[in-house]
Order: sequence, then structure tokens, then C-alpha cells
Amino acid sequence: MDGLTAGHLIAFNAALFFAVAAPGPAFLVCLQAALRGGQREGIVTGIGLAVTAGLWTLAALFGLEAIFDAYPFVYTSMKIGGGLLVLAFAIQTWRHATRPIADTPPASPRRAFLRGFLLNLGNSKSILFSVGVLLLIFPPNLGTAAMLLVTLDHIVLEIVVYATLSTLVSRDAVRDRYLAAKPILMRAMGLVLGALGLRLLVAS
Repeated sequence: MDGLTAGHLIAFNAALFFAVAAPGPAFLVCLQAALRGGQREGIVTGIGLAVTAGLWTLAALFGLEAIFDAYPFVYTSMKIGGGLLVLAFAIQTWRHATRPIADTPPASPRRAFLRGFLLNLGNSKSILFSVGVLLLIFPPNLGTAAMLLVTLDHIVLEIVVYATLSTLVSRDAVRDRYLAAKPILMRAMGLVLGALGLRLLVAS
């Protein structure tokens, strides 16, 4: 299909899996959502993350790198906005660390989706994966059908990873351990997210 082979997709899925599974802002936000609100909230948050990441992939295949080269301020502005958004999530996570789970109701599906969707809008890890790895794996001048197939493949793989993560951490045994260590874990997540957000701002 327009120069796209099974080998390209296998290489893409392997690189994508390790990129998604490596702890970063998206991974931590999905993990936090599943621990707080259960399997459904984690999965819906993951869907939001996956849709935005898929759109970054589609944009990269259509020439996102050329736009960033021509207008560097666009990428810089996105990194600054993403850094501020990650910092906001970090502060919220830290503030809710000692709040009893009963006082932290699950987010609505719409809010959970938007949380994931908006986070990945400025997630430099997602953007850099799209404009870097994709351009190394796929041949130039892919047709529209091939681009859409790669985009759909990206979205589906991320949803599977986040759904698996959400299912695992929403089990009673894992949840009970989480509740026992909730203040420490959430503050650790807050520190990691805060460090990532500051890194984005400093690098900008």
C-alpha cells in the first residue's frame, strides 16, 4: 500500500510500544486516573491520550517537521504550553495526595477523555516521537490511505497499552496497596510530573 510494508508496521509498533510503556507524563496520568477512578476512568483517559498521539502521527506524516523547521516559535510555544499543563497536573496531584479516596470522586468520561487529550497536545515526548521515529521508519511520500492506516494503528496500540495498564492497577489487590501508600505514591508522581514540566520549560 503506497510503499507501506508489514516490516514498516512491525518496526513502528515495536518502537511505539516502548515509547508508550516508558514512564512519562501520559503514562503517569493514565496510571493516576486508573488508581483514583478505576478501570473505566483509566481507559477513557488512555483513549484521550491515544487520540491526540495519533493526530500527532498523522501531522508528522503530512509534514509536521517542515512546519517546525520553518516556524520554530510554533514548537517552542507548544513546549511551553505543554510544560505549564504538566506542572498544573503535578500541583493537583501533590495537593490531592492526602485526600481520602472517598473525597476524590471519579472523573466523568468527558473530563477523563479531555484530560488525556489536552495533556498530549503539549507532550513533547509524543511530538518528538512523531517527528523523529516516524520519519526514520516510513518511506517518504506515503499515500493518504497508508497514512490513515498508520494513524489508526497508533491509536489502537496506545489504547490497548493503556487499557491493559488500567485493568491491572484497578484490581483489588493492587488498589488496596495503592490506598495504603497513596500519599507517598501521589507525591512521588507529583514530583516526577513537576520535574518533567520544568524540563519542558527549561528546554524551551
